[in-house]
Amino acid sequence: MHLFLLGVSHRTAPVNVREQLDFSSRDLGSAVEALAARTSTAESVVLSTCNRSEIYVASSNPEQARGELVDFLSDYHHLPREAFLPHMFVYDDAEAARHLFRVSAGLDSLVVGEPQILGQVKDAFQVAAQRHCTGPLLGKVFDWAFGVGKRVRAETGLGEGAVSVSYAAVALARKIFGRLDGRRVLVIGAGETSTLTAQHLRSQGVAEIAITSRTMAHAETLAQAVQGHAVPWEDMMPALARADIVVTATGAPRPILTRAQIESVTGRRRQDPLFIIDIAVPRDVESAVGDIEQVFLYNVDDLQSIVAENLSRRGAEIAHAEAIVSEELARFTTWQRSRASIPTVVALRQRFEAIRRSELQRLDSKLAGLPPEARARVDEVTRLIVEKLLLEPTEQLKALPDEETQVAYTEAVNRIFRLRDDDAPDAGREKAPTNRTQRRHT
Repeated sequence: MHLFLLGVSHRTAPVNVREQLDFSSRDLGSAVEALAARTSTAESVVLSTCNRSEIYVASSNPEQARGELVDFLSDYHHLPREAFLPHMFVYDDAEAARHLFRVSAGLDSLVVGEPQILGQVKDAFQVAAQRHCTGPLLGKVFDWAFGVGKRVRAETGLGEGAVSVSYAAVALARKIFGRLDGRRVLVIGAGETSTLTAQHLRSQGVAEIAITSRTMAHAETLAQAVQGHAVPWEDMMPALARADIVVTATGAPRPILTRAQIESVTGRRRQDPLFIIDIAVPRDVESAVGDIEQVFLYNVDDLQSIVAENLSRRGAEIAHAEAIVSEELARFTTWQRSRASIPTVVALRQRFEAIRRSELQRLDSKLAGLPPEARARVDEVTRLIVEKLLLEPTEQLKALPDEETQVAYTEAVNRIFRLRDDDAPDAGREKAPTNRTQRRHT
């Protein structure tokens, strides 16, 4: 059984292609079931995020699997093959496992080291497992990937520090307030950056998120996405007076918040700090606002300098993380190679067990006089002898260092013990060695 992967990501496909191949907006479980019904896919998992759509399968025929997966993507998304084929990547066995390990570790993310991807990989596997679409191979490789992701986060600093403007904004807020649970947030604007920052703040457990925008429908859409509430544009100042954290990212050509406005709503009695994150370009907030006592104002340049510093720090950790991936991949491929010998090991044990039972049956008349407990003891002793005889050979066979050697040894065991139907007693007689030296070595 082979591990096979086919997909697209932010590295290979533009967003308009990724959008068309997205599974997350539909019933992912049904997609996995439909995929598992294909004749060449014994096991399947679909991983779908905003930056990737990847299909992992276990298949005995990778070439057939490739054709069926392309057909599946075309049929499921109602797309012509030429719309996505130039953007696809295909990996099998060790390279497919390496890719999954790097994805789980955050090494293949748009923002290297971002923490959400490991949870997304786990969720994808859980959906497939609940639909009974996984099995021994995918179960093992995904479980291994979870371990790789955890190890990279535990042993490296790859996930430390803010590496996007939105992350940096939340990190700064935590420095000012400590824990953010119980804090009230006002988001001005409903664009992509505002959305990401609001989502990060919601994940920190803030008590309230108010969204305002010149277009009320946009404010309501974002409010619903982050479990907040929309505020009409004309009610922005009262909402700002209640807020602890303000995020502003509009497309206004000039500042929408002045020092006089902020002073009018904060007042002299305000004891708690007001944290304002101005991510807009041009800026939404007058720079003089930062001079107000208990008001902390940061603009996009402040945040980007934090991002650059953290990205530089993470860069030093990438090599360490890649080394962990390579180490774990070597362990995984050793395990995968050992599986190739399993049918031979099973057949060898069955052959020895058949011989043992045959001999006990042949000696049945001589053992007839023994009491039942003595006969049971004979059966147990002979079984243990077979187990001990086979233990070392089978362990050595599963632990051979490379696939070529394992194939050669497995073939030799099959022929020596005639474990296959085509290994008849006279099979290979024409190839038998003709001199004594060769016979001794065979």
